[in-house]
Amino acid sequence: MSSNLQDGTTVVNIQDLAARLIAAEDARTDILPLSQDVELSVDDAYRVQSEVLRTKEDRGERIIGGKLGLTSRAKQIDMNVDNPLYAFVTSGMLHDATTPVDLSGLIHPRVEPEIVFVLKEELAGPGITAGDVLDATSSVCAGLEIIDSRYQAFKFTLQDAVADNASSALFVLGNEFVDPPKDLSLLGCVLEVNGKQVATAAGAAVCGDPAQAVAWMANAAGQRGGSLKPGWLVLSGGLTAAVPLRSGDCISADFSRLGSVSVRAQ
Repeated sequence: MSSNLQDGTTVVNIQDLAARLIAAEDARTDILPLSQDVELSVDDAYRVQSEVLRTKEDRGERIIGGKLGLTSRAKQIDMNVDNPLYAFVTSGMLHDATTPVDLSGLIHPRVEPEIVFVLKEELAGPGITAGDVLDATSSVCAGLEIIDSRYQAFKFTLQDAVADNASSALFVLGNEFVDPPKDLSLLGCVLEVNGKQVATAAGAAVCGDPAQAVAWMANAAGQRGGSLKPGWLVLSGGLTAAVPLRSGDCISADFSRLGSVSVRAQ
């Protein structure tokens, strides 16, 4: 997956690393983290992510939005990082909430509730603020993201997670799209598994304010020549810890002002 030059410099083979992740997803088989074999910089990891997405686009999928990971301070401390990470979602990841998820297509899925932004204007860093995000947002809605790391035991470094497009798999949206409240940090959420409450949270769990998380992504992507496009969905980050999704489960999230959203597995 890499080679060493005579001066000891490691050359990372971006295409080969991306192909390993795509093959794992296709085969529904987890693999050792890429960091076990090669020393990846964060920039290298984002290049691998871009190659993974290019492969999906070659297969007919379209990038329809962005997503954030490691948005809680506790998780950042656990991973020994100071900032979130970002990734992208494609048309192939948007799942109809009325259709059960076929678990045979996934490796070890987990679900987390998210506040989803629908953009009406481009956000291109640097200098984007939470206020800019709210001004550029047409609506927000409830969402559930089904994450599914390609790595064994869901264990990985920051670079591994970035390369794996932040464990992206599927996501579902609620039916209520509302004007974004001025203070999303106070928006509450209750997560239930099979009718039993398992977690509660507020928007503040995501970088103190979900709009601030989206602003961070716009600025971070801008450093790499990217931006958040009009019409895109942006999943602002998990409000609670992710819970496993097992056959027969129904996982639902009820949000203040945004209504509820649920997903079933078969």
